[in-house]
Formats: sequence, structure tokens, C-alpha cells
Amino acid sequence: MPADTEFDLILVGGGLANSLIAWRLALTRPELRVAVVEREGQLGGRHTWSFFDGDVSDAERAWLAPAIAHRWAGGYEVHFPNRSRILRTPYNSLTAERLDAAVRPLLGDRLIAAEAVDLSPVSVRLADQRTLTARGVIDARGPGPSPELQLGWQVFLGQVLRLEAPHGLTRPTIMDATVAQHGAYRFVYLLPFDAHTVLVEDTYYADGPSLDRLAIRRCIADYALSRGWRVATVVEEEEGVLPIALDGDMDAFWSAGAPGVARAGLAAALFHPTTGYSLPDAVETAGLVAAAPSLDGASLRHLLETRSRGLWRRRGFYRLLDRMLFRAAEPEARWRVLERFYGLSEGLVRRFYAGRSTLLDKARILTGKPPVPIRRALRELRETGERQTP
Repeated sequence: MPADTEFDLILVGGGLANSLIAWRLALTRPELRVAVVEREGQLGGRHTWSFFDGDVSDAERAWLAPAIAHRWAGGYEVHFPNRSRILRTPYNSLTAERLDAAVRPLLGDRLIAAEAVDLSPVSVRLADQRTLTARGVIDARGPGPSPELQLGWQVFLGQVLRLEAPHGLTRPTIMDATVAQHGAYRFVYLLPFDAHTVLVEDTYYADGPSLDRLAIRRCIADYALSRGWRVATVVEEEEGVLPIALDGDMDAFWSAGAPGVARAGLAAALFHPTTGYSLPDAVETAGLVAAAPSLDGASLRHLLETRSRGLWRRRGFYRLLDRMLFRAAEPEARWRVLERFYGLSEGLVRRFYAGRSTLLDKARILTGKPPVPIRRALRELRETGERQTP
């Protein structure tokens, strides 16, 4: 704990969003005293964040380079029961270890290993009853209970496996949905880090947020066996329970939580509604905060709430697709929706992941016989129209 308890900005939570804000401010406004309060004392936790080249600008990717542990210039693969495909968009992965190594030295003793128990727009009270003060506070401790939002869930557990022999992979596999579905849209995600090391992540688009760790570990072991891989050791493990946005009341969402406190990251619903990818929004948020003329609590709240609400309005199409996936498709058949999607043009797929689908893209996605029961699909379309009627 530093002797100083007064700062220009306090960032509560040391995950991706606040780490990038702290990093960006250290580079562009080094005169500011920015503190990060993180209960674990480690930035990023145990996570890997990935993104496509089209998700961020070249300048932003250059800034992130010290934290990017792996880059696959040759693109990525997807596999479904009736379709396999290689897409050429380069793919990047940023790790918590590299993020911590890049940002921690810039913070020094302003990375505070403590639990925040009470927040206001200008102060943070810690579990040991000490109080930190600042011009502004940003809360990015991840998604809490959100009854204001209607959510599906992307749950996953991943293991970095060191294999006895080379795995033979040359590029990431973003989705291998040829596996048994287990009552949800299930796919395996593969990141080959070197010839013998691969991240194997078992992922489910599920109706609830429960994560059965023992069952998923068995699934990973079975998958490795099915590929003929002999595991020498499990290097590390990570897990996640991410929201997939179906619908919600943003007025109620922003009225919840600590009154007047600015929020970022998943706590501000800043993530792609369908994929759950949060890095592009976190990068943009860091740029917005770094360019803000004022970092006082009220200004930050207005800035980030306005950004969150604006993206929520513009991303209604993706939430419609999520409702199609979760409400119109049978859980065991959800893979058909994604299989059809990956038959569309690579440019459309790239813009979809970046959250920049054009009107033509949207029409193309919805055109033709949907891979879900037509009556359920029409119901979701009708309800969407009714919600948007003034």
C-alpha cells in the first residue's frame, strides 16, 4: 500500500479493461497519478484474450504488441459436421502474464493489492477501512448480477497442454463443433503456442452460467485422446463465464450499482453481444478515457455510460441473432446456425466479429431458410419489431 492515498484516477479491478486504461494513460498522460485496486494483486488474472486483425487498428495493435504473446498471420480454421474452412484473417492472442509484465512497471506501488468494499465517484473504501480519494473512479470488476439484462452464457474451461509429440496444428481452430453437443452449442477452441504446446478450451453456449469443471476436464482429456495427443503435463488452466446479450433494459442497468460511479468492461456491458469478445471495446474505452478532457467522476460516468448506451443501440441486430440461437434453435442443433454463418463471405465474417456488419451483411445473414424452426424464428423477429415500435 503506498503512503499516498490521493490520486487523479482510481481504477477498481485489474482485469483487461482497467489494465488497458492504466497502460494508455501511462503512455499518453504520464503526469497523472493513476492507481489500480486489484484484490489479487495481479493484473489480468488467468486469462487469454484474442482478437482478429480487423477488430482493432494497426496503431492499436502496435500499442498492444508487448502484451501479444502469439500472432498467427496465416489465419484460422473452423470445423462443423458439414463444413470445414480456413479463413485468412490474422489472429492474435494477448495473455494476462504479458499484460501484467507490460503494465505493472508503469504503476509501481500504485498497483494496490486490496479489496474494494465501497465506491463513490471520487473515493474507494478498502476492506481494511482505509479510504483512497481521486478526481474520478472507474469500476471494472466484471459482470455482477444483472437482472436488468436477459442473458445467455458462454462458459468455458481451457487447459494449456504440453504434449509428448508435436500436435501438427499450424493455425488456431476457433471452433471445432464436430464434438458431441451435450445440450448446448459446444465447440473446442485450439491455440497452438508451439509445436508441443496447445491451449484446448471446451466451450458451451448454454442457457445457464454453471461451469462443471470436472466434467469439462474429462471432455478435454477425451478430445486430446481423440486427436492422438499424449499429454505430458497440464501447464496451466483458465476458465470463464461470459454473458451473451439477448435483450435488456439499459436504463435499469445503469441505475444499478454504486450511484454515479463510472463503469467499464463487462461491468458496462462493453462486449460483443454474440461472441463475447471484449478486447476491441476495452481498447476503444482506453482511448476514450485517455483523450477525455476531464477525469472527474461525473464526466467519466457520462462518457462511459454514453458509450455503453450507444453501442447497445447499434448492436440490436446481434442480440436478435442471439435470441434466434438461444430461443429459436434447439440446444443440440445450435451448431447449425454457426455452420451456415461460416458459409458466408470472409469479409462478412470479419466485419461481424468487429461489430461492423453492414446493412447488406445483415440482410445476407437473415436471407434464406433459417437453420432454426421457422415459427420460432418468426416469433423472435415479430417481438423485435414490437419492441422497437415507439
